[in-house]
Amino acid sequence: MPTTMLPMPPSYPKLGALTALALGCGSLRVGVVYPCEAGALAAAIEAGEQGFIEPVLIGPSQLIRRVAQDEGLDLSDLRIVEAGDPHAAARRAVELAAQGEVGALMKGSLHTDELLGAVVGRDSPLRTGRRASHVFWFDCPAYHKPLMLTDAVVNIAPGLLEKADIVRNAVGLAHGLGIANPKVAILAAVETVNPSLPSTIDAAALCKMADRGQITGAILDGPLGFDNAVSTASASTKGIVSLVAGEPDILLVPNLDAGNSLYKSLVYLGGAACAGLVLGARVPVILTSRADSRQARVASCALAALAARGMAEPMAPLRN
Repeated sequence: MPTTMLPMPPSYPKLGALTALALGCGSLRVGVVYPCEAGALAAAIEAGEQGFIEPVLIGPSQLIRRVAQDEGLDLSDLRIVEAGDPHAAARRAVELAAQGEVGALMKGSLHTDELLGAVVGRDSPLRTGRRASHVFWFDCPAYHKPLMLTDAVVNIAPGLLEKADIVRNAVGLAHGLGIANPKVAILAAVETVNPSLPSTIDAAALCKMADRGQITGAILDGPLGFDNAVSTASASTKGIVSLVAGEPDILLVPNLDAGNSLYKSLVYLGGAACAGLVLGARVPVILTSRADSRQARVASCALAALAARGMAEPMAPLRN
């Protein structure tokens, strides 16, 4: 199933800039976990051929080779690490990442909870003090610069402290992309604080946390409705004075329902190209869906290469 139901625009200039920047970093060795389905295996190989990653395939070698043979894919230059089932593959992938043999992980055909359970489990060597969260990166034809959205995949109903970590993860990715002081719009149904809407209380508290240095490296504002978050004209009509309104680099959603609906709206109706990562562990995790296009999977590999590099050193800004 394709990731968009609209005719594709002739080009995605912001995505082109992202991939060009990733190519300048050199390839990243990525553990592809249980790539026993054609789409996952083909995307990893294509991302390798384009120079974004060096895939290390982790799973049952006989099954992986059978899938490759059925699809006409060449595995001759790729390393395969034997693991008999999805759980074993996830555990082995975590071990390789902890040992520094791979710099990121990529979901194959196993379930998301099988992979993330191994990555952020209580005894995982990849676990950090930070809450894990997902970030989508978009090239939206209707928006003037790259746009990130978090969290539409992992955290179902995050509380205030979880949202603070979700913001920190996204801000860290923005820094890795060269955005020194990203603007974060904290979304809610309305742009005023209302005790009957907990999302507005959380938004106000997050802004105060930023004021007091508990969240750093970004400009936060909220609560903001989606309209006045992305439209200066809408914000002006409502009398909102904000450094973020109309110019966000990051949209923070109140919960997974809102985030997932917004993500799919941007892709299926807005014609956006996207990439996505799970952050908050010691290495980024490329968490793709069976419904994702090959373009989205390869773009996510490019984003992972930039994220992993950004964890180690500052990067030149990503131009629009």
